[in-house]
Amino acid sequence: MVRLFVPLPEPAPTEVTLSGERRHYLLHVLRLAEDSVLEVFDGAGRAFSARVLAVEEDSVRLGLGEARHAPPSREVHILQGLPKGDKLEWVLQKGTELGATAFHPVAAARSVVKLEPKRAEERTARWTKIVEEAARQCRRNDVPRVHPPRALLEAARALSPDTLLLVLDEEESAVPLGEAFRSRPGGTPVALVVGPEGGLTREEVSALQALGARPVTLGRRILRTETAALAALSVMAHLDGELG
Repeated sequence: MVRLFVPLPEPAPTEVTLSGERRHYLLHVLRLAEDSVLEVFDGAGRAFSARVLAVEEDSVRLGLGEARHAPPSREVHILQGLPKGDKLEWVLQKGTELGATAFHPVAAARSVVKLEPKRAEERTARWTKIVEEAARQCRRNDVPRVHPPRALLEAARALSPDTLLLVLDEEESAVPLGEAFRSRPGGTPVALVVGPEGGLTREEVSALQALGARPVTLGRRILRTETAALAALSVMAHLDGELG
């Protein structure tokens, strides 16, 4: 089934008009025509059967059926140290597939990448499109939020107080991720801190612990920054019954 992401108000209308990029995508990429059927999802957990009612010169009108609501999932935040190259895009795409609900690109002491405000705004817009497309492809009805880049501790302090804050720490060996994850009731929001290339400094780990964070390990292997978050998400998704 062809799927299209369209943000919608509450309550949802019975018809929606698309223009600009969404019109182009529907007609020239998906190659739909009048009377074609598709699925629309709003990024907030709802999906709708839809039909193309009319193709006009600068817009397309869709008729929407009844909303189908996806069951709510656990909040899983990824505080990812800004990596080099396109590694973050890989984390965003695959992390969306594995169930992350929010991404926080963070500047850590060993981050090589430094983003000026204008560049950060442009990158955030691109990253948002990546998670929207990943959500469409993996049949999620919600779209993870991508926060603008900011300092690591600033992002950690902005989390809700009931969030279980876990730090992937290569020097931790006693507490496995799964053990710490299972220690809190199901449904508890979780935030996972992943350092950039080179990892986190001991000062950063200590500062996070002062905020209530718990260092955890994924095992004896040292994983690359773009692998660590995805491996951790897989473990948590399995323990939550999202992956077999």
